[in-house]
Amino acid sequence: MDATPLALGREVEDAIRAHAREAYPHECCGALIGREGGVQAAFALPNTTEEGPRRRFLVRPDDYRAAERHAQTLGLDLLGFYHSHPDHPARPSQYDLDHAWPFFSYIIVSATAESTGALTSWRLRDDRSAFDEEPVARSTDDATPTADRAAGVAGDR
Repeated sequence: MDATPLALGREVEDAIRAHAREAYPHECCGALIGREGGVQAAFALPNTTEEGPRRRFLVRPDDYRAAERHAQTLGLDLLGFYHSHPDHPARPSQYDLDHAWPFFSYIIVSATAESTGALTSWRLRDDRSAFDEEPVARSTDDATPTADRAAGVAGDR
């Protein structure tokens, strides 16, 4: 496994945590946009699962394409996805494992009614058998990272 940390700016982390608080008690989800392991934008996506957004999230093909287009307009890449675990630890579930794609980073943030907690990142093993935790390097330089939010997504819950 590559031990290179995923670089996450304070503004991006704040945007992910804000989205988790807004969506609570449901799971939020979104895309991680950046370049070469540095996340420069958190792009909120709608959680349109039909299995119940309290314990599941779903990125539909149209939302995936919208995230790719947004990354391209910024001259960046789609690096992965984030979602929240309401009232549960920031560790991948079997559902997360079953629905993950290789080569992406997966940030999970725990959320409660009062606040957000641990924020972790995971990479799917090539054989798809499990996730490995990916180190997260927090940046204190807010001049570089930006947090983009999809219009109309947050607050519609």
